[in-house]
Amino acid sequence: MTKIEQLKECLRQEKAARQKAAEDYNWDKHARENQLVPKGDWTTWMILAGRGFGKTRTGAETIRQWVATKQAKRIALIGASIHEVLNVMVNGESGIRSCTPKDEQPIWDSTTNTLMWPNGAVANVIGAVNPEKLRGPQFDAAWIDELAKFRLHEDVWNQLMMGLRLGAHPRCIVTTTPKPLKLIQKILKDPTTVITKGTTYDNKANLASSFFSQILKQFEGTSLGAQELYAEVLDRREHALWRREMMQYGNMPENIRRIVVAVDPAATHHEKSDETGIVVAALGEDDKIYVLEDLSGKLSPLDWGQRAVKAYFRHKADRLIAEINKGGDMVERIVRSIDTNIAYKAVRATRGKGIRAEPIAALYEQKRVVHVKHFNELETQLCDYVPGLTSKSPDRLDALVWAVTELVLDSESNPVLRVW
Repeated sequence: MTKIEQLKECLRQEKAARQKAAEDYNWDKHARENQLVPKGDWTTWMILAGRGFGKTRTGAETIRQWVATKQAKRIALIGASIHEVLNVMVNGESGIRSCTPKDEQPIWDSTTNTLMWPNGAVANVIGAVNPEKLRGPQFDAAWIDELAKFRLHEDVWNQLMMGLRLGAHPRCIVTTTPKPLKLIQKILKDPTTVITKGTTYDNKANLASSFFSQILKQFEGTSLGAQELYAEVLDRREHALWRREMMQYGNMPENIRRIVVAVDPAATHHEKSDETGIVVAALGEDDKIYVLEDLSGKLSPLDWGQRAVKAYFRHKADRLIAEINKGGDMVERIVRSIDTNIAYKAVRATRGKGIRAEPIAALYEQKRVVHVKHFNELETQLCDYVPGLTSKSPDRLDALVWAVTELVLDSESNPVLRVW
């Protein structure tokens, strides 16, 4: 082979490699129709889809397309935390870098938490734990992943909407597993929102068969499966004591009669242990109960003790209450070992959980319980709880029930626990 022939062969191979790369990164060719950017004059593209649908890939490819066509120059990438944005949205197997050719790869700057593309586009990486980071910056595009997972989802959304104002047509893509949040319902009803719904089955060809057999065995036919596989926005479960529309939100009034911290300790402490429920609540002069904090979590005895005692002093509480069915005298010893001056009361459950919860749910129905903010995990646990059917221990619910019961039954001269 002559040198000219060798050169021609090299050029042919380079051309073939470029063509193959172009085919590999051609999202329009590989995507399903419900993964392509919708046409029309919309502001928010809400993708409500089951696990494994390809939500992350769709979000990443959309951002890549907007950057490449210069529709997006200042972008907000928002996840539950900066760590999750980087691990899933940017560096994940379906993230931005995985679906971007080498010559278009963005560079990560850890000092400013930004991604910078060769064409000058810049993305701010923002964790939803700190919505204030969205105050100030302006954007012409945004991608929010798993909005329903954010503890401060409304704050994040409101701050983003105020900053999404650059360019002729700023847009936002939201990829999330649906959950029955008022914010999700609000976005879905907005006339500038386009909605894509999809199920886990849509992407079956690209998912491992073992994944399908396991997930079907675990979730098929359940309400969680309806949400996680079929992307149904669930709300009221039949026979549930609480419903989403019963949740009331507002600020704690200045005049408060009493404040309590209630603890429902887990019996064990290991990976599969139940959570320890810790809820702070107050009784107002208006006879309403105000839920101030949900501090529940998988905690060691020392950790939950310290967390509860700190809450006691932070809120200047009148009493710390703890259920002793599981821990007995150990519960008081843990509390006293941290501070001996705590006003402590042990309570023991002698009636079933459902019987104890019913009058508290009735207070919610009468709009006499107010949450000072959205407590996503607590509220989900409340709305999922069906007496006699819910198998997983609802420890947040238990702590709430103890707190409210203590507040409404304490004053014999003014018994608040009366169902109208």
